[in-house]
Order: sequence, then structure tokens, then C-alpha cells
Amino acid sequence: MTILTKDQILAANDLKTESVDVPEWGGTVLVRTMMGSDRDAYEASLISRDASGKFTTDTSNLRAKLVAMTLVGEDGKLLFSPDEVAQLAAKSAVAIGRIFEVAQRLNGLSPGAVEDAAKNSDAAPSGASPSA
Repeated sequence: MTILTKDQILAANDLKTESVDVPEWGGTVLVRTMMGSDRDAYEASLISRDASGKFTTDTSNLRAKLVAMTLVGEDGKLLFSPDEVAQLAAKSAVAIGRIFEVAQRLNGLSPGAVEDAAKNSDAAPSGASPSA
């Protein structure tokens, strides 16, 4: 077994991409695995606080949020910002669903994992401060 150094870890190309045909949009898109910070931001976007300060699940645009965090151009940079999720969510549910399923698989999110992560937010400590 090889023990990796910090430089080897940081130099590893571990962000895989997969092409997904989207006939509804007339072409193909690239879906990429999320960086750790992207995954944290995605999960935080599924949590909000109600008026009493209690954590609640926010599943609004759940699929479009994940798609926005994983669609990249040929340069590997995200195509959508968090501010553009609502625009993306207004596109075909079939297209979004197809990309969402690939994004789930590439990022190790089982079909119920997204919902489970959001449900587990109810147990988050009161001092936690999620940010989207």
C-alpha cells in the first residue's frame, strides 16, 4: 500500500465527468463530481431555519440545485451559479431528472441520501449556521 503525500493528494485529478445526452435541449452536457466545498454548499442549501430558529428541510428546487452544482463546461467550470438555480429549475423536468440521476450516481448520493441529509438537519445543533 502506498501512503500518499499532501502534494500527491492535491495533484490527483479526482473530479470525474460524464457526458449526458439531453435531447430536450438539443445536445450533450457534462456532469462533474462535486468538490468537497460544493457538496457542503449543496447540503447546506437543503437546510433553512424557520421563524423560531428551528432547522427545517428546504427541498425547493432540490434537483436543480444538484444539477447546478455539477454541470460544467469543457473547461471544468460550473455553468450555473446559485443565483441561477430558479432559471434552471424552469427547464424540462425530464431533462433535469436525467441529469440529476447521473449527478447522484457520480457523487455517491443514493436516491434517498439527499432527502435523508435534509431530514437529518432537524437534529443539527442550534449553533450551526448553514449557508447556501
